[in-house]
Amino acid sequence: MPRYEYRVLNPTPAAEKAYLEWIERLDREFTNRDPEHRSVVVRDTLHQLYLGRPHAEPSPSAPLAQQVQAHSFDPRNATLEPEYYGDVDATKYAERKPLIWFWMMYDRSPVGLNHWLGYRVRAMLARHIFKHVGKNVKIFHGVEVSFGYNLTVEDNCTIHKYVLLDDRGEIIIHEGSSISDYANVYSHTHDLNDGMIVTNQRTEIGPKARITYHATVLSGVKVGEHGLVGAMGVASKNVEPYHVVGGIPAKPLKVKPIAPEELKKALEK
Repeated sequence: MPRYEYRVLNPTPAAEKAYLEWIERLDREFTNRDPEHRSVVVRDTLHQLYLGRPHAEPSPSAPLAQQVQAHSFDPRNATLEPEYYGDVDATKYAERKPLIWFWMMYDRSPVGLNHWLGYRVRAMLARHIFKHVGKNVKIFHGVEVSFGYNLTVEDNCTIHKYVLLDDRGEIIIHEGSSISDYANVYSHTHDLNDGMIVTNQRTEIGPKARITYHATVLSGVKVGEHGLVGAMGVASKNVEPYHVVGGIPAKPLKVKPIAPEELKKALEK
């Protein structure tokens, strides 16, 4: 069975220069953690991305739909689901909300599907939003997080498109793990009788684990090293290292063979 490495692709030199300078400028602006400052930067940047011109307050005589569009670029005029939650740390979330709004709106903008640019934009934003983000992390478009400040993504992880990372409790994605398209990872549960009673837990993935297409990992579950949750599977219990699970609820299907170098590392621990 052949092994295919990813190809190395780059934009034109002029585009690469513009992309990197733009990301660096935003990165500098976002080091200022003041929510008001971040909101203004996001508002102005989204205005330019969507409309191709500097921000200007809409005229009261402008069509109402046009006014609504202009006002909605400003994070201060939008509300997001997690900020309604009673257990949100309002101070921590307020710092991150403008950047989460920018992340969502960037992904929906005309340039949001440019992978080369998108990987770098999201990695930059993750450094300001997440509890921790490691090196060589690739995040595709459409990924959504809850609070952001309870999310750790270690080195060499890949999070594919339209993944939901519910870090209401805490999520740790350990080194070398991969989460495939449309997967969901949760860290909170609701009481059966009273939905306002919430239990937050830590959910852990990996290291070097895989959550495959449309799979779900429920709150408090630990997917062990090299564990794999099969497509459409719902992991409601811990997944042992090197085990492949699948189904609803997910049950063990087989044990992956351990490569010699991995066996050596395991024995050295």
